[in-house]
Amino acid sequence: QVQLVESGGGLVQAGGSLRLSCTASGRTFSTYAMGWFRQAPGKERRLVIAIDRHGSSTDYEDSVKDRFTISRDNAKNTVYLQMISLKPEDTAVYYCAANRLGLIRTGWYDYHYWGQGTQVTVSS
Repeated sequence: QVQLVESGGGLVQAGGSLRLSCTASGRTFSTYAMGWFRQAPGKERRLVIAIDRHGSSTDYEDSVKDRFTISRDNAKNTVYLQMISLKPEDTAVYYCAANRLGLIRTGWYDYHYWGQGTQVTVSS
């Protein structure tokens, strides 16, 4: 069973930056597509940004365009989410997720492995 361990969340003021990390166990990380989801209280879990196994990324929320960047280091089994110019509406629990077939999908149900979630709180 693959485990994903996240780190890097916290409290930041509006306009600040955070970098989230997600490290996977096992030897097949390089074949996975990886996504970062977020879930605010009372809202559904939604895909924010994803990266395929070759390193090509796609934004899935217009609100994060030019502010969030996803990257991966296959040698370290790690995917990153760099967030800049944070806004209070970015406040949520952030989850990394892996699709073991290497496919980027927008539905949470299409991802096979999940991190435990990390809280990001942006104060105004």
